[in-house]
Amino acid sequence: MAHPYKYNPVTREILQQLQEIVGPQNVVVDEEKMEVYSRDEVSEAMWQKMPEVVVKPETAAQIAAIMRLANQELIPVTPRGAGTGLSAGAVPMLGGILLSLERMNKILELDRENLFMVVEPGVTTGEIQKTAMEHGLLYAGDPCSADSSFIGGNVAENAGGNKAVKYGCTSRHVYGLEIVTPQGEITTFGGKCVKDVTGYDIVHLMVGSEGTLGIVTKIYLKLMPLPKYTADLLVPFDSMEKAIEVVPKIMANGGIIPTCLEFMDKYSIKAAEMYLNRQLPYSDAAAYVIIEVDGSSEKQVEDDYETIGRLCLENGALEVFVADNLSAQEKIWKSRKCYAEALRMLSPVYCMEDIVVPISKIPEALKEIERIAEKYAVKIPSCGHAGDGNIHCTLLKEDRDEPTWHDLKEKVLDEIYSMVYRLGGNLSGEHGIGAKRKEAMSKYADPVQLKILQSIKKALDPNWILNPGKIFDPPAQL
Repeated sequence: MAHPYKYNPVTREILQQLQEIVGPQNVVVDEEKMEVYSRDEVSEAMWQKMPEVVVKPETAAQIAAIMRLANQELIPVTPRGAGTGLSAGAVPMLGGILLSLERMNKILELDRENLFMVVEPGVTTGEIQKTAMEHGLLYAGDPCSADSSFIGGNVAENAGGNKAVKYGCTSRHVYGLEIVTPQGEITTFGGKCVKDVTGYDIVHLMVGSEGTLGIVTKIYLKLMPLPKYTADLLVPFDSMEKAIEVVPKIMANGGIIPTCLEFMDKYSIKAAEMYLNRQLPYSDAAAYVIIEVDGSSEKQVEDDYETIGRLCLENGALEVFVADNLSAQEKIWKSRKCYAEALRMLSPVYCMEDIVVPISKIPEALKEIERIAEKYAVKIPSCGHAGDGNIHCTLLKEDRDEPTWHDLKEKVLDEIYSMVYRLGGNLSGEHGIGAKRKEAMSKYADPVQLKILQSIKKALDPNWILNPGKIFDPPAQL
């Protein structure tokens, strides 16, 4: 639906000015070439929108010039990384300029003395992990999309991923950001100082702001020594309740904070088995728990996984498979990391949610999701991060027609979101609000919180041109 606030179109004169800023070869107007920029990983057509132009800057100065032009002409600008998001957050829903950061793809510095890496936003997370590892260091941010997602997108969404239970989300590793403001000014907040309370914590306001408050052009990432030893456990259970209930026992009774603590339900296991085209161990189990431990000594890691294995078996595990070499570890993780691709094979159109609840409420949330699935006769596979309460439950469209699918989806999501808030949870743990959950945000979030968020947006972006239509709508009158 078009918003009553009137943005201006990208004219021939504006295209010429954009070409002068970044060069003609970096201004794309051909619809066939722009099509890939009209969507992210959300599969539904309603969350796709063609930009009027795609611009590919290479420097912060070029981005600043683009923003000054866009402000002057009241043209919306949508920043974009690799397009691996799951909330339509990088889709130009209100048209205008799609600003792709793909050419800003350099690792600028690896500072071993201070344990920092300084990077541009278009570097893949996997490349950052690999470069750190080559120097005996660890970048602990680890979203499942690490091989394809850009670090700038991870920052925009405060990506979590597999290792968040021990090492935290992206925000824990970001100590500084160079920002281009919506008005086209360049500044740096934070840097290599480990402590900094000089004014407001703008770094962590920007992390997770979904590209609505500023464009990140340089990122200061904290590194740590690479753990020398790791081991992974694949633990099948005959009920999801037993699987999830073992999670707090591992951390409380075992006194261990695992690096990763993931779960998969029976539908996710079967989908992964089909996608990988190989037999998975105990693939008829009701649930998998996948656990990783790391440490500086082999004995510590062995002690940890033996303690965890014992706790799992005492609490209903069918078996405990231990992988302590790279090949075996990769086999365990492939089933978890292929989740989205496996579901796409079952149903090309689906609705992946990103709800988060207190860890102790995961069993109740999963029971409610199963009840809702039965009530509406829809398949809702679930997997996610058991160690931090983040559940990826996914509604499958299958062979339903469009009107039936959209009506069903609205009813199911309304029940799921209501349940999440009743359990003390929230709409999104790591995928963000974007355009996809904007209406749900307006319905379920505290109005006082929404008012505060909108006031921050208006203060930093008074013309509401930067990624408008995400998190909430621009006002009718500015």
